[in-house]
Amino acid sequence: MSKKKGLSLEEKRTRMMEIFFETKDVFQLKDIEKIAPKTKGITPMSVKDVLQSLVDDSMVDSERVGTSNYYWAFPSKALHSRKRRQEELQQQGDRAALLTQLQALREERLQLSAELDKYRECDPAVVEQIREFNKTAKDSANRWTDNVFSIKAWARQKFGFEDRRLDKTFGIAEDFDYVE
Repeated sequence: MSKKKGLSLEEKRTRMMEIFFETKDVFQLKDIEKIAPKTKGITPMSVKDVLQSLVDDSMVDSERVGTSNYYWAFPSKALHSRKRRQEELQQQGDRAALLTQLQALREERLQLSAELDKYRECDPAVVEQIREFNKTAKDSANRWTDNVFSIKAWARQKFGFEDRRLDKTFGIAEDFDYVE
């Protein structure tokens, strides 16, 4: 013997939506509690719960007028709801594709920037900057060399020291001279 299996919640929801779509009418809870068991086979005990789940999911609209609650759902709303959901999903997909493309472009930018850094030494502006730096460094080194020679000359005149003795005392190399 086989027992008759009851409807699942999803089947009940689908059948209740059929009531609204087929009749295109506005109902009170007591009207739905009468119609649903007779026409769609939904148990009277579960009608209120199924209807409330549809209202919670915004598939069925409800409004309180006076002391009564009225329920309705029209096929056009469901169509618009599905279209809106489809557009949202499409936008999310477009956004995901754009984010992927953005990430790829950022990685390419980093790679090109690294490659550009490799060739920076050949950049005429950088080469000119290095030449200016070298000229300044050379001038500075020669200025200090002048200072050392001036101090050596002053010490030689003032105290009568020999150049070799001064060089040894202060650690000045024998080939110390101007930078060419």
